Amino acid sequence: MEELCARENVPVEQTWDLSLIFAEEKLMWEALEKTKADVKQFVETYAGKLTDAETIVRCLDDREPIDLAMSRIWSYSGLALEADYTDNELREREEKVADAMTRLESDMAFVDSEILLAPDEELQAAVKIAKGCRVYLQDLIAKKAHMLSPETEKTLTALGRALDVPYNVYNTMKLADIAFDPFTVDGKEYPLGYSLYEDNYELEADTAVRRAAFRAFYDTLKKYKNTTATAYNACVTQEKTMSELRRFGNVFDSLLFYQKVTREMYDRQIDLITERLASHMRRYAKLLEKKHNLDKVSFADLKVAVDPEYDPKVTIEESHQYIRDALAILGEDYVEMVDRAYRERWIDFARNIGKSTGGFCADVYRQNSYILLNWNDRMADVFTVAHELGHAGQSMYGDAAQSYYDCDPSTYLVEAPSTMNELLLAHYLTHTKEDKRFRRWVLSSLVSNTYYHNFVTHLREAWYQREVYRIIDEGGSVNADVLSDLFRKNLELFWGDAVDIPEGAELTWMRQPHYYMGLYSYTYSAGLTVATQAMLRIEKEGAPAVEDWKKFLSAGGTQDPVGLAKIAGFDITTDGPLNATIDYIGSLIDEICKLTEEIDGIKV
Repeated sequence: MEELCARENVPVEQTWDLSLIFAEEKLMWEALEKTKADVKQFVETYAGKLTDAETIVRCLDDREPIDLAMSRIWSYSGLALEADYTDNELREREEKVADAMTRLESDMAFVDSEILLAPDEELQAAVKIAKGCRVYLQDLIAKKAHMLSPETEKTLTALGRALDVPYNVYNTMKLADIAFDPFTVDGKEYPLGYSLYEDNYELEADTAVRRAAFRAFYDTLKKYKNTTATAYNACVTQEKTMSELRRFGNVFDSLLFYQKVTREMYDRQIDLITERLASHMRRYAKLLEKKHNLDKVSFADLKVAVDPEYDPKVTIEESHQYIRDALAILGEDYVEMVDRAYRERWIDFARNIGKSTGGFCADVYRQNSYILLNWNDRMADVFTVAHELGHAGQSMYGDAAQSYYDCDPSTYLVEAPSTMNELLLAHYLTHTKEDKRFRRWVLSSLVSNTYYHNFVTHLREAWYQREVYRIIDEGGSVNADVLSDLFRKNLELFWGDAVDIPEGAELTWMRQPHYYMGLYSYTYSAGLTVATQAMLRIEKEGAPAVEDWKKFLSAGGTQDPVGLAKIAGFDITTDGPLNATIDYIGSLIDEICKLTEEIDGIKV
């Protein structure tokens, strides 16, 4: 295993090309100065004058290009830092940009407050004549009961950077400060780091190395648990305070309000999966135990492949062809987007010190997307690229069809397009050859990558997060010991006696940045539920289902999650789609077990 290198030493072809946003840094600063002038003119034109429908709509239409310009500046500066948190020049630049942006946002904070002070008949008239900002206006009117005075709203906007401190502390500590010492197995030394552990050692076939890496990784995390817990407690306490200021009944109502989903939909996602999926996943764990001759399957073993010897190494170039072929079912325009992503360097594959872990996709409206991951030559990385290209695909369709205001769907379904691509990749692979061992490898990749990640990892995070918010809602606070106890209880509840939960596993709460993004973790399973049902529909119906899926992508945020799911062909007000998806996961595990019995004579 190679140690991570400095950003300056990675091959440029493995990095993303931020010059697609601005050809050089100087142009970003020039754009910022122009935006400042535009905001000044905007304020002079509209402050104190938003009293009638025509002016309200014209104001929002004129603000759209300003918001877009600010988004491009944010992307250029912020994405550079995501690739290397150890670069203090990039950090300083981001601070300057953030300071300027916060001031501009504060200057424009009057817009929403003043609109809601207009007479109700003018607001309704504005909705009728609005085009690109219609949904924005409807959402704003729905927020009226939770808006504060114009002066208070401006103050809160001005405090935006301060309110982001908990997340920034977490990220800086995780990506710039934590130092992992190498570990040794049978006299051989292995380097260790966040991405090395999450993208390599968790998947390592050698049990001794995999478990030693687990121990070394969590022993290091433990040293930072109190700082991490302090940052997280500040975040959730702040969210509770905001929910009270905005007159919500509790913090759950506050966070779900912006997702446009009910508490019932939120709780159902967590409770039903906890109740019904556990038995299937315990069987899968037992399969790993028998297949790998383990004394007892440990939490440290759960991401190892069923058949590691069959897991092929994949180059970046080969991943392009895999994904291109797998997503061809979505049409020529989708394939062209995939080709552009590789050709124009939308994707940052590099592995370097200080780079964000995991993966994400950031959209530059009606231009292109940027994808980050740490490439390790594994098929799991191909699934990650396909996943992030799903976000890019939704941006491509949503941006083309909708205004900047309306292009993004609710967080509840934001992971549907991404997980759909993982399913389409697996579907494609299963149809490339008939070999039983190959089919088992594909199905187990689907379970261990797509479903484990979204229906187990993120779902257990969601269960834990709900318990944290319950404590905060009751006026309590959390510290490292409370969080660790909660997460251990969480893991033991799901895995029962099928999996050993070793010391350190309870610190898994320290690894997830999603906790600083409100109620996000549970939405992975919600999105994958819709994606699974849509994929099965495509398998059965073909072109009509594909066209409905594209309509779903193009709709952006013009409807709430229930309405968007209906476009794709499903009713998510019931538990039908979720139950059907859990049954589908169970059928995959049944088939993997059956194939293992046929191939290896191992019965589970």
